[in-house]
Amino acid sequence: MHTLTADLLVIGWGKGGKTLAAAAAKAGQRVVIVERDAGMIGGSCINVACIPTKILVHEAASGTPLTAAIERRDTLVAKLNAANKAMLADLDQVTVVMGEAAFVGERRVAVTGGEDRLEITADRVVVNTGTRPRPLDVPGGDLPHVHDSTTIQHVDLPERLVIVGAGPIGLEFADMFARFGSQVTVLSREPLLAREDEDVVASVRQALTDAGVTVVEGVDVEEVTADGVRTSGGTFAADAVLAAIGRVPVVPEGTDAAGIELDERGFVVVDDQLRTTASDVWAVGDVNAGPQFTYISYDDHRIVADQWWGEGGRRRSDRVAVPTTTFMTPPLSRVGMTEKQARDEGRDIVVHAKKVADIAVMPRPKAVGQTHGLIKFVVDAGTDEVLGCAWHGVDAQEVINLVALAMRTKTTASDLRDGIWIHLSSTEALNGVLA
Repeated sequence: MHTLTADLLVIGWGKGGKTLAAAAAKAGQRVVIVERDAGMIGGSCINVACIPTKILVHEAASGTPLTAAIERRDTLVAKLNAANKAMLADLDQVTVVMGEAAFVGERRVAVTGGEDRLEITADRVVVNTGTRPRPLDVPGGDLPHVHDSTTIQHVDLPERLVIVGAGPIGLEFADMFARFGSQVTVLSREPLLAREDEDVVASVRQALTDAGVTVVEGVDVEEVTADGVRTSGGTFAADAVLAAIGRVPVVPEGTDAAGIELDERGFVVVDDQLRTTASDVWAVGDVNAGPQFTYISYDDHRIVADQWWGEGGRRRSDRVAVPTTTFMTPPLSRVGMTEKQARDEGRDIVVHAKKVADIAVMPRPKAVGQTHGLIKFVVDAGTDEVLGCAWHGVDAQEVINLVALAMRTKTTASDLRDGIWIHLSSTEALNGVLA
């Protein structure tokens, strides 16, 4: 068995970990990064999640056949994977180790690859191992035509696709495959977008229906067969099934030996500065049970880097007005409170809401042929500050960032309403919705 020592050991090549690794190397530290899967160099985002799926979403909305869309997806993913490998492997201070890491002591791991075994000891360790799709745990859930969000990206176009789960992943794939030409049925135990206001839900439901997606709510999946899915509400024919029921943590073996505590769901327990229960060990990205977004993983790296090279004051609890987007066509973005949340808290609010098709000052959706949607603001009646926004419409993933910034800086709804915005742009909806 060979041994290796380092100033920093990063386990997993996700966004937060790879960024910390590069920063440490440039600061002159000896860095080792361990990754078990060559197809995941760079993390989930570039290989199986954010970027490849958004390529498919875009191509589906553009009318591209699925086979051609997959080819473009694979071409770009390969380039990004190679670029991410070079980002670290080309640094003299970085040693890349391919294999499976397991803790064997405090800040000490054994990495196995084939018959080779390497033991690494480091002054600091970052766990960045992420999550994987939750399997469908029912009879038939392991049949060959049952896919997760990774394997579904390389299927022949199914005539009938049943998607189990109506979260962001399920809805993105539902809309995407309907536009590619599949007959899509979404099965959900919970009401569609249960946390959203009813008018926002209605807008999304209409867009899905017009895209050819059928949503069935209030059903439990009981069995998958060779040609269908049996539920508490009936049987649905399927040539392919997608399990989109969330993700579970991927954690190295031996956490007990390292003194790293896990929570009841198997995620790594961290404090407000992402420190684990083991000295000089941090966990960043999805594995620490925070919001599962690449931009959160990137902010995780800021929190840790600030402890190492800054003033050490950054915390997870500092985050406010963090936006999210479900990348349907058109996308649904959200930041802050819903109307229901605000009223349940007893807040005095003003609600501004308009259907996208009715916003005369914003012709961009009509110009690009995407007039589905609703834009809704919840505003504090006393201070005129924005408490929340749901933006279902073209360019939502862009404009919601401006709204989030307004909330962080306490820019008022009137300031947004009276802003001078580019024509044609989706931003100029602010002039109409908030009037």
